[in-house]
Amino acid sequence: MVDTVKYLIGSVGASGYGSKSTAEQVTKSSSDLRSVTAIITGATSGIGAETARVLAKGGARLVLPARNLKAAEEAKARIVSECPESEIIVMPLDLSSLRSVRNFVSEFESLDLPLNLLINNAGKFAHEHAISEDGIEMTFATNYLGHFLLTKLLLNRMIETARNTGVQGRIVNVSSGIHGWFSGDMIGYLGLITRNKSHYDATRAYALSKLANVLHTKELARRLKQMEANVTANCVHPGIVRTGLTREREGLVTDLAFFFASKLLKTIPQAAATTCYVATHPRLLNVSGKYFADCNEASTSKLGNNSAEAARLWSASEIMVSEDPKLVFDPLNALV
Repeated sequence: MVDTVKYLIGSVGASGYGSKSTAEQVTKSSSDLRSVTAIITGATSGIGAETARVLAKGGARLVLPARNLKAAEEAKARIVSECPESEIIVMPLDLSSLRSVRNFVSEFESLDLPLNLLINNAGKFAHEHAISEDGIEMTFATNYLGHFLLTKLLLNRMIETARNTGVQGRIVNVSSGIHGWFSGDMIGYLGLITRNKSHYDATRAYALSKLANVLHTKELARRLKQMEANVTANCVHPGIVRTGLTREREGLVTDLAFFFASKLLKTIPQAAATTCYVATHPRLLNVSGKYFADCNEASTSKLGNNSAEAARLWSASEIMVSEDPKLVFDPLNALV
C-alpha cells in the first residue's frame, strides 16, 4: 500500500527520481552524449521512440533497427526535425528471425562504428499463437531470443569500444513487472506452447519472455564481470503505459480498462525515464546485474533472482541460436 501511494504521488527514491520523472529530466546530468553510439530496438514508436529522441537530443549517434523501415524512417524524420544535427542510421531487423539478426550485425559491423550503448527495447504481445521461422514460439522469439543473439553477436564490439575509449559500455534490457506473473518450468512451458497451440496463453507467454529478459541480464552481468569487461548489463521495468502492445485489442473493453487504470498509467516520457536513466546516468558507473523501476533499483520475482535458472536459460538459448546442425533444441527433453 505504501509503495502504491509513493508511486501515485511520484515520491522520489534514492536516485532523486521517481515514477513521475521524465526521460529528459533524468538525462540532464549526462546531457552531452556526443561520444555515444547507441543501438535501440523498437524505436519506431512508444517508449523506444521517446528514448531515441531524448538520446539524440543529448547528441548520441543512433542506429535504429526495424522490421518496418518506413516507420523507422518516419521516426528518424521526427527526431531530425527537432534535432537537425542528429546522426541516425536506419537498418533492417526482424528480431523474430535469427537469420535477420545475423544479417543486421554483419551490416552494422561493415559500418566500422563504435558501440557504447545497446538498448534491447522492442517487445511484442502476440494475442494469437504463432511460431517463428526458427521453430520457436513467436513472443519468446521476438522479445527474448532475438535480443539474446543480438547481444551475443555485438558484445565483442562493445568490449572493444570500451577498451579503446575508456568509456564503460552499457546494455539495457527492457523487461516488465509482469515477469513476476510466471512461475514453473520456463523451458518446459516454452516447449509446450511451441509444440501445442491449445496450451498457449498470451499473457503467460508474454510473462515468460519478460522473465527471460530478467534472467538474461543476471547471467550476462555475471559473465561480463568474469571476463573483466568494461561493460555493464541492467534490466528495467518501464511502468504501465498504453503503447502499441495494446494496438491489436483496441475497443470498448480495452478503453474501459485503461480508463479505470488511468491513475496508474505513465505518460510515454515518464515510461522512458528508467531506460534513459540506466543507459546514461553517471551514478550507475560499474552498476551491473540490477533491476530498476521508477529510476530506482528494485526487486525481481524470486524466480527472476535465481542464478541456477539464469544459467539454465543461457545454456538453452545457446543451443536455440546455434548454427551447428548437431545441436537441435528440444525444449521438452532438454538436459540443460
